[in-house]
Amino acid sequence: MDLKQIAKDTCKTLISYLTYKAVRIVLDQLSETNPPLAYWLNNFSSKSKLQDGEAYIEELLREKQDLAFRIMTVRQHLAEEVTDFLPEMVRTGIQEGNMKHRRQHLERITQLTVSDPGPLPEEQTDSPAESG
Repeated sequence: MDLKQIAKDTCKTLISYLTYKAVRIVLDQLSETNPPLAYWLNNFSSKSKLQDGEAYIEELLREKQDLAFRIMTVRQHLAEEVTDFLPEMVRTGIQEGNMKHRRQHLERITQLTVSDPGPLPEEQTDSPAESG
């Protein structure tokens, strides 16, 4: 298990996600202030590789530098706001998720399907031979 590579992959995924969120924020802002530019950015984003935040920014820099800088500023702000409490949130979220899955699995494997087997022996009434 290569923990450094896992950390690098996680970081790249997080950067791409923050880029995506920054694009969504800028799109929301533009839809109110400049609808034609919002339309252009939406079309550009649907054609570009938004899954890879860095490739997306590089492509956008070639097309509309001002939008690229705006998105980079927003994603940097997002990163500064969330990275402080992110490690604890991830640890807690995984622990809670694991407990929930384990509990549900345990409940599922221990459930007995009980069909009506009839009364238990101690619930049966006395037989006629004993009562007389």
